[in-house]
Amino acid sequence: PEANFWNTIRQNIPKKWFATRIENKHGGGIPDGHIVADGVPFWIELKTSKSNGVNLSPHQVAWNMAYFARGGANFILVKHLPTRHLYLFGGDKGPSLVDRGIAGTEGERFEDLGSMFEALRPHAARVLGIGE
Repeated sequence: PEANFWNTIRQNIPKKWFATRIENKHGGGIPDGHIVADGVPFWIELKTSKSNGVNLSPHQVAWNMAYFARGGANFILVKHLPTRHLYLFGGDKGPSLVDRGIAGTEGERFEDLGSMFEALRPHAARVLGIGE
């Protein structure tokens, strides 16, 4: 499901954005994709969920926490399969997602990819201190 999720993102990503899928079968927690949105770079971990729970490995949580703590822009994007809603969380929210799931973690809900893409670049720009 996450490979299909990535394909959907790539097919709908704004034309001036650049996206690279990272295939890392050896662990380490590196996120699934790297995106540059009109000059604003960020990492994104993709997850799909059939329930409130989000399956993040300890390596994924650690990588995202460390990167975020050092001023990087990174996000966890969860597609809730039953509702098809998208939930965007900052890279520091991994522990909360593991412990409390989607409903118990501060994030932002989107009905579709278009509205999520509109919010994503400004979120990344704020984290990096780049003018919008």
